[in-house]
Amino acid sequence: MGSAIAAQLIAGGHRVLWCPAGRSAGTARRAAETGLTAAETIPQLLERSAVVFSICPPAAAEEVAGCLGDYRGVYVEANAISPHRTAAIADRVRATVVDGSIIGPPPDERSTARVYLSGPDEAVELVRGLLAGSRAEPVPLGGRIGAASAVKMAYGSFQKASRALAAVSHAIADDYGVGEHLRKEANAFGGNALADTAGLPSAAARAWRWAPEMLEVAETARALGLPDALATGAAEVMSRWADDKDDFDLDLPATLRHLHRE
Repeated sequence: MGSAIAAQLIAGGHRVLWCPAGRSAGTARRAAETGLTAAETIPQLLERSAVVFSICPPAAAEEVAGCLGDYRGVYVEANAISPHRTAAIADRVRATVVDGSIIGPPPDERSTARVYLSGPDEAVELVRGLLAGSRAEPVPLGGRIGAASAVKMAYGSFQKASRALAAVSHAIADDYGVGEHLRKEANAFGGNALADTAGLPSAAARAWRWAPEMLEVAETARALGLPDALATGAAEVMSRWADDKDDFDLDLPATLRHLHRE
């Protein structure tokens, strides 16, 4: 997702920097393909940047924020983390933090994503202007840090948990040889994740990112006094697909088979 957002910024005429130190060959290849400009060190990158976007796996959010040091520019915390964690990061750093969340597929010439933004008005307006007219549509939500993260948590609690529930449903049915009947019932009901079996292998390939996000959803629910079992259960389901990371050639039988304990 990070390279896709960077591509939209570059298409809008903005220079986007990255730091190759310690990064993988795959990351370097994507950066070159996207047209990013390399900065030798993080301090050099920060010195040359008015706005920094953080788009990384949820577990790394604090580590990335910790690299800011005395940076006083605008920091867009755009990771799939709970509002509580976003607020804690905003309190910790010296930068002006904009809470961001990205919903939708990686934006390109065929697809559009929404980038929800909340925080100080001037900073939100600056980021909105950077993304205006791109396929990463900015959606300002006001001044409350945590509001943008809450959109991501609320959406993810259904969108990803429903995939996990559907996968378990199909695994049960297939174990008893009645998968065809479940699919017929799901298709008759229509318009739901249970009917969309074609999307389950893709969910398995992305589960390494989605499982931590569901734990963030659970934390968000607990903080509000809401039940968290569905979110933690969805995270457990997705953890069974850990070995299927980024395997977009996975088929449905293997997807369901990998849910079983060995």
